[in-house]
Amino acid sequence: MSKQCSPVPASSSAASKGYPSPLAECCPPLMARPLDADRAAAIAPFFKALGDPVRLRLVSMIASSAEICVCDLTGEFDVSGPTISHHLRVLREVGLVECQRRGTWVYYRIRSDALRLLGGLFRTPVSRD
Repeated sequence: MSKQCSPVPASSSAASKGYPSPLAECCPPLMARPLDADRAAAIAPFFKALGDPVRLRLVSMIASSAEICVCDLTGEFDVSGPTISHHLRVLREVGLVECQRRGTWVYYRIRSDALRLLGGLFRTPVSRD
């Protein structure tokens, strides 16, 4: 029997800070029009989370498979297990990954809606002429 990972406290979510959910609707590409202040504030935490090299590598590793056990992630880094857990929590809080506990292990999956949102921001038109 599996159960979900412990939920992230509501006080740490972007919505609790007054930001609209960046996953609620997709944003137009940055080249189409500038982001308004509210949307920029909602999306910035994604980039802040990805600004750390360990977290960027974790996202890359998680995204490159359907799901991955935390036990397969920790050995790939020169940091402690608790540090990896902290980084994974940051990624969960911002909504880039989700997890499921199975026994003593936790399995992580990428949130494809979050990747689509971020990727959509950088879409470029075929021609800017």
